[in-house]
Amino acid sequence: MKRLAAGLVALLVAAGCGLGGGGSDPEPITAAPAAVAPSDEVTEEPVPQESTPPSKAPVSPKSKPKPKKPKKPKPTKTEDPNNFQMPACATKEGKAVSKAKAKAALTAAAGRTYWPGTAPQLKVPKRLVLATAWHESGWTSNYVNCDGGRGLMQVMPDTEAFINQRFEKAYDSHDYRENATLGANYLAWLTYAFGHAYFHDNFDLSAGKCRNHSSMCLLNMVISGYNVGRGAVDDAYADKKLPNPAYVDSVRSLLKSCYCDRY
Repeated sequence: MKRLAAGLVALLVAAGCGLGGGGSDPEPITAAPAAVAPSDEVTEEPVPQESTPPSKAPVSPKSKPKPKKPKKPKPTKTEDPNNFQMPACATKEGKAVSKAKAKAALTAAAGRTYWPGTAPQLKVPKRLVLATAWHESGWTSNYVNCDGGRGLMQVMPDTEAFINQRFEKAYDSHDYRENATLGANYLAWLTYAFGHAYFHDNFDLSAGKCRNHSSMCLLNMVISGYNVGRGAVDDAYADKKLPNPAYVDSVRSLLKSCYCDRY
């Protein structure tokens, strides 16, 4: 019975009979594509990553360099302010002797006694002769100034004639040794003149006897007179003012500290 039914079904299929009725060929039924359910997962686009350089060994931080101290400028070599400078109008005659010979001549001149009969104890301090000569000429034996002063002590022609007449000598200012003697002799004469006239024959030329560089003490008056002459100092004595305080101050300063001490 089962075999009979199966054969019948097979015949119907082969004859093209459909199970739905109607005589025309049925349109083929295409299956609708299955709907795809939306996925809850969100796919992120890959973010390009920067390439990481290979790691280096950690470097210890260096300490900040200490600021260098600025170098002190080297001092410019300059001459001592007491160093003598000849004026532009001055000239030189012949060859100058060395500073050593000049110093020896000035020292010898200071050691002499120029008033053996009248004031045998009167001595011109060596320091005064050396300082005065340095201020006058810088110990330049062949220096002739514009005003006629000559040599180490810048002896003026009138002074040379006066000393030679007063002491019956024949000193020549062109010779550096006699020039030194002329200058020292003139200092001795001024010391005697002022000491006798104003200080009761006290011929002490110590700086301690002066209150200051401008006082009318014997030392200051002798220094002043060497520059301007006795008459100008006598005239100024009434007012107790030196006629040339700047000159006196310069020589007094050289008594304490002189560039000539280097020789």
